[in-house]
Amino acid sequence: MTISVESTARDQVAAVRRREISARELLELHLERIAVRNPELNAIVSLDEERARAGAAAADEELASGAEVGALHGLPFAFKDTHGVAGWRTTYGSPLFADHVAEHDDLIVERVRRAGVVVLGKTNVPEFAAGSHTFNRVFGLTRNPVDPTRSAGGSSGGAACALASGMVPLADGSDMGGSLRNPASFCGVVGLRPSLGRVPEWPLYNQWETTSVGGPMARNVGDLALLLSVMAGPDPRAPQALTDAGASFGPPLAGSLAGLRVALSPDLGGAFEVDTEVASIVSSSAAVFTSAGASVTDAHPVLAEADDTFRTLRAWHFQAKFGLMLAASPDEFKPSLADNIRAGASLTGADVARAYAQRTALSDRMRDFFTAYDVLVLPVSQVPPFPADQEYPASINGRPMDTYLDWMRAAYFITVTGCPAISVPFGTTVDGLPVGIQIVAPHGRDRSLLEVAAAFEAALA
Repeated sequence: MTISVESTARDQVAAVRRREISARELLELHLERIAVRNPELNAIVSLDEERARAGAAAADEELASGAEVGALHGLPFAFKDTHGVAGWRTTYGSPLFADHVAEHDDLIVERVRRAGVVVLGKTNVPEFAAGSHTFNRVFGLTRNPVDPTRSAGGSSGGAACALASGMVPLADGSDMGGSLRNPASFCGVVGLRPSLGRVPEWPLYNQWETTSVGGPMARNVGDLALLLSVMAGPDPRAPQALTDAGASFGPPLAGSLAGLRVALSPDLGGAFEVDTEVASIVSSSAAVFTSAGASVTDAHPVLAEADDTFRTLRAWHFQAKFGLMLAASPDEFKPSLADNIRAGASLTGADVARAYAQRTALSDRMRDFFTAYDVLVLPVSQVPPFPADQEYPASINGRPMDTYLDWMRAAYFITVTGCPAISVPFGTTVDGLPVGIQIVAPHGRDRSLLEVAAAFEAALA
């Protein structure tokens, strides 16, 4: 088998293990692709070719020594620039950290590095990962690999773009309001927001704050499962981590759509505005499910409290994390983020208590909903990739979007349920722009979700 940057991550890893290609050679293939695509797309930042070549050489020597190697041994990798990588520049997309070099690996980085990857750089993010469009004053704008005049999404926009364009075979990310799912949809790759506690994170300023989670991205579901198997599993530093071993989520995936009970709703009963073309594409996924033996029903959970819950907890979280920095350096934050942080300052204890009570009710409602259905299908994003020179879509179907969060309700309504959700590529607009569907499963059913997503992917082949 001839290995290229388009080969699956599983094939690339297997080829390195069988000595059909060296880690050095595999790295050079990816560096050549980066040299061609990255100047226009700006997905990879803080690229360090010399250090990457040294890492690839070390990977080859380790394999030659007969040592037992990790599940990702020899794969080139670029970490999201919000994840600390010891000894590497980590800016968080903020001018305040433009020259910051991390002293320690974040837990997610620690696990992926231990699995044997060859680090080559970081992937671009919006400022402090806020907003689903990737631009910042440190590195600039990341563009969509399908149409560079369009947004790559965010906050894991650099990761999704690098994946889709063959610059890396796998990518890590994080998701508060859609930051793994939205860029996956915009760039035509797969992104998973795992169940709360599935991928533990450390260090965190608050281990009990549970809106943001880390997770994997890949070009297909099997590769994503491989990366999740490395990321997942308990850690004593993360008290809310689920106890299932990471290896239990790895490929092969043997799912089937036969007999699956699917609830499908393009707008959760009118809960948010959805671009008419996106809604039509998502609705058409019903034919794929039914032809493979699933039953599809027009049904949805009632998530009326989700908007207030997410916005309250997000503002509270941002104020707690960034409030002092904003007070000290008010000109170093983009206006939309600064406004969101300031909104958190006016919240009361009663506001936060209400949000958590509502979140509990939403979780209970989803649990009840999934007694009648196995999965919920809805859009990932309410719009297709929008022009890259906009911070966010100004309107959907003529309806104004007042804030940079309004157009992401399809993603963040699911965030506050705690359920796992995956973006799987499905169709394109008339302009050829990627559109993904979002498949949601009950909390803790990540393996089942991966099997459904893999079966759906196979049904499209």
